[in-house]
Amino acid sequence: MPGPDLAAAVVYRPALPGEHAAVEAIDNSFTTGTVLEVTASDEGFRLRETPVGPPLRKVYPQDEEGVEDEEDAHVIVALSGDEPCGAITLTHAEWNHRLVIADLRVAPAHRGRGIGPALMEHGLAHGRQLGARTAWLEVTNVNAPAVRVYRRMGFALCGLDTSLYRGTVSEGETALFMSRPL
Repeated sequence: MPGPDLAAAVVYRPALPGEHAAVEAIDNSFTTGTVLEVTASDEGFRLRETPVGPPLRKVYPQDEEGVEDEEDAHVIVALSGDEPCGAITLTHAEWNHRLVIADLRVAPAHRGRGIGPALMEHGLAHGRQLGARTAWLEVTNVNAPAVRVYRRMGFALCGLDTSLYRGTVSEGETALFMSRPL
């Protein structure tokens, strides 16, 4: 665990217009030794953490990333020195007062230092300022590490979509939806 000086060296603030390309360039790939196996039935669904070997490495292609309506997105960056080392991208749905966590990424060299949870807290605070009552996100079932982290952040599974990734490079994966009250 890094000392407090490393954590204190990270600055969090809204992204400046010229920083969006640097944010998108942050490596958000992951490697995992387990995935969440999804069993769906007419009565609901069941998740079971299942080991995989060799470990699965997932790299998201550029064309599958990003927020559909970027001008409405709010991005908060984590800076280590002058370089973005993490970011959270948010949108707000006024009709149902939902904060949508569109993207959360932390550069691999900075993971495990509390930057992800700190970005999420900044994002949730922004949502509260907008009057959001719920935070919501989508994550693939193969990203078991992210699901564990989101659960520690207070998110709970609230649904799934077995067809969301059909026709994409993520075909065969299941979209898990998670939410938490604000």
